[in-house]
Amino acid sequence: MAAALTLLLIGSLLQGAQSKRFKAFVPQTIEVLRGSCVTIPCSFEIEDQYESNLDDTCRAQWFNDDTLVFDSKYPQTRLNNGELTGDLTKKTCTTTLNNIQPAGSNSYFFRLECDNKLKYSFKQTITISVTDVPPRPTLTPSALKVEEGASVSLRCSAPAPCLSHPPTVTWTKGLGDIVETLQENEDRTKVLTSVVTFTASHKHHGETISCEASYHKQDGSAESAATLTADVSYAAQILPSSDCITAGDQLNCSCWTLGNPPPTVRWYLNGSPVNHSEELSVSSERLNDTTTRSIITVNRQQEAGLSSLLCRSVNSRGSATQRFCVGSSEPQTTAGSPGRFTLTFIVTVVALTAALMCALLFAIGAHRTRGLNSGESQHTGDTSSAVASQGLAGEKLIELSVTAEEAIYANTNLTPISQILV
Repeated sequence: MAAALTLLLIGSLLQGAQSKRFKAFVPQTIEVLRGSCVTIPCSFEIEDQYESNLDDTCRAQWFNDDTLVFDSKYPQTRLNNGELTGDLTKKTCTTTLNNIQPAGSNSYFFRLECDNKLKYSFKQTITISVTDVPPRPTLTPSALKVEEGASVSLRCSAPAPCLSHPPTVTWTKGLGDIVETLQENEDRTKVLTSVVTFTASHKHHGETISCEASYHKQDGSAESAATLTADVSYAAQILPSSDCITAGDQLNCSCWTLGNPPPTVRWYLNGSPVNHSEELSVSSERLNDTTTRSIITVNRQQEAGLSSLLCRSVNSRGSATQRFCVGSSEPQTTAGSPGRFTLTFIVTVVALTAALMCALLFAIGAHRTRGLNSGESQHTGDTSSAVASQGLAGEKLIELSVTAEEAIYANTNLTPISQILV
């Protein structure tokens, strides 16, 4: 008896499990920008006895409360501004509705109507929340704290309520490589995910990184953004702008440093740490959370005894050192008159050049005189071709000599070297 009851109960359960009931599967709620479109993911089940009635004559209808807002039999009309993207014969009723109005929350339900006895309004409803502000994307992680050189991946997720017009995601310009995918949530709504990958640099520190989602509307577009990418730690650096200048009887050296965490600056004279004194003074100024300017002032008398001056910048990520030329070291190049050594060098070059020119002209003149004397003693009265040849050579030599003599006279207007030395 007990066994018979058990079999009867199992049979009843199996029969109930095999029989289907009318049921629609839709998300509970979707947030939509007013004037844009919305895609409603939809599928359904019907009782087994109506399976044969599910044919090409069936159409999908959507009602807002009791008002018909879409009928797939009359798509793309002024009343039915939408499109059935599902296949009713396969029990999918996904539908896109365009130009959603007005703002507020409205409840929608799906009705299946065929040209036969299969006609049913499903009880499951979806709430479409219409807003004037586009949904804000989600940026992951919400804060970025990394070390320089690390590989960083940021994810921006923007709801995609309308499959025909998904949002456009834009990152901070020139950030890195971008990959986009369209993903499905558990309730079958869609989300556009954009991932940017880059290598963290000290240039990213303090930068506001944003991803912006732009949504299409009937009358234009609307944007929303999410921001955070960036606390980047990096080793201490000394900037090229660090230098030394002379002001009166003092030498001022500036050491510009950069780093995160903010670096500590120390000065070293002749290998020893600098202590503040009457001859030496050190001051530091924090310009922002990463940049520091340190200045050391050295009297000229103290400078004469210096062989080296170092600036050292240190933080937990690393250090940097800058050497400055002071004291007995090679002097700094400054704008103004040339030094004594430079002037002496210039005068020496000018004098040697003038002496070389005079010696060359003297040699040319002597050669011309010998040539003329030789021609007169050997070819007087001779009209042969050899005499003519010697005559032509003599004319060229005379012409060269005259040119050289003109150069000598022309140089008489040059400023005397004695005046240059003065």
